[in-house]
Amino acid sequence: MRYSFAFLILICSCSNDNRSIKVKGSDTEVNLAVTLAEHFYETSPTFSVAISGGGSGLGIASLLNGQADIANSSRDLNAEEDSLFKARKIKLHTVVFAEDATAFIVHRNFPLDTIDIPSLAKILSGAYRSWKPLTGVDMPINIYGRQSNSGTHAFVQGKLGVQFSRNAKEMNGNAQIMEGVKMDRSGIGYVGAGYIAHGGKEQDVKVLYIRDLKKGEAVSPLDEQAIMERRYAFQRPLYQFIPSTSWEKVKTFIDFEKSAKGQAIIKASGYYITR
Repeated sequence: MRYSFAFLILICSCSNDNRSIKVKGSDTEVNLAVTLAEHFYETSPTFSVAISGGGSGLGIASLLNGQADIANSSRDLNAEEDSLFKARKIKLHTVVFAEDATAFIVHRNFPLDTIDIPSLAKILSGAYRSWKPLTGVDMPINIYGRQSNSGTHAFVQGKLGVQFSRNAKEMNGNAQIMEGVKMDRSGIGYVGAGYIAHGGKEQDVKVLYIRDLKKGEAVSPLDEQAIMERRYAFQRPLYQFIPSTSWEKVKTFIDFEKSAKGQAIIKASGYYITR
């Protein structure tokens, strides 16, 4: 089953186009972007910030179509997108404003705490259709994932080097995946670790430790020290792409993100700053 989803949050006062900022893209980043915009408005009330999700691909496409000032993306540009920006002579500023880790979740009573990367690849690709090889219990595997325009979808697929199973349920975002897995004793899904850590959602599901067989250790995406030391296999930078034509307008917002207050908000929201 396929879903499509986007939502819009407007944080504003009466302001002109030179102080009206449109942000579109990653659902991984959207809650963080809203929180940052709310606090930004407190210090810069003459600006308006409109934020919508829908996936990294949608945000990047919105830049190509002149419909956004900032594209939030949980992945880098792919080769096709890079070529399109060059063909249309759109110069981009790239900002890495946070680091995120992708968490793999199962039902809180699931009889497994750790999974190695090759087994995870077999599960998400559909090579394993039952949990029996890993748990000894013959339960069907139900996969809760994202749509193909999601940066997280592309990131996980690329890291594992597989194509996702056609039987995977394509959900709108973190919240839908969490709800699906929470109610499904044989389900598995992937969400942003920041989403889990923010608001005490750890009790709703079980977050699996990921074992990298080359390094020989199992690491949790909620282990801040491991993330800072880059020991977790599924961590990645979060990007903001900005056309040069919008740079002067959005620079005040970007400077706020980089300020001590902005950095504190990013960390308090469950994300990491590793640079």
